[in-house]
Amino acid sequence: MILFFKVFFTEFIAEMGDKTQLMLIALTSKYKLRDIILGTGVAILILNGLAVLAGGLVSEFVPEWVIKMIAALAFLYFAASTIAGDDEEEEEDGKTKIKFAPLAVFCTFFVAELGDKTQLTAITFGANEGMRAAFVVWIGCSLGLFAADMLGMLIGYLLKSKTPDGLLSMLAFAIFSVFGVYTLYQGLKLVCASVSPIPVIPVLVVVTIVFAGLCAFLFVRREKKNKTA
Repeated sequence: MILFFKVFFTEFIAEMGDKTQLMLIALTSKYKLRDIILGTGVAILILNGLAVLAGGLVSEFVPEWVIKMIAALAFLYFAASTIAGDDEEEEEDGKTKIKFAPLAVFCTFFVAELGDKTQLTAITFGANEGMRAAFVVWIGCSLGLFAADMLGMLIGYLLKSKTPDGLLSMLAFAIFSVFGVYTLYQGLKLVCASVSPIPVIPVLVVVTIVFAGLCAFLFVRREKKNKTA
């Protein structure tokens, strides 16, 4: 029991203020509560299971730059889809039109959390305690991470109910965009160091400008559609 609480609170504190917690705040503008809980819960169980049982196998066989680039694309995609509007996700007869929202949350959270400090915490506990305590470490890590992320999610829903229409969506867009550009920068640096020398800053600037132009186009199109609706 002591081990469980030690693992739980360590993981909970490690996740506070982390990018995935902020990401869940942003996701509250796009998905329902049950979709976020389901997608996040499954991703946490699988990720911590991999960390505790398989140790560093994921990071050993999958280059870090690949993980960073996938995460960057995921963040930028959600930023663009947020600014484009949520017409495809509006409710109809009390049900969302998108049937795989939990899967979208799962994939985004899974990629964003790979290689994070909470994953390193789980790997460390798993290595220190051994297979005899693997189940306790897995449950403790999973519940600690889930509790911290659900706290972030509840903050997001509180903001959603208390803030003017559109404000949380713009906050979500800003969060996703910043994470996307910064993660892309990390990925490009890793590519430059381990794959091929490339001009990191010029490439980052070009991609950011193209992304900004795309978002401006999507925003203008959304506003025109709202005026004609």
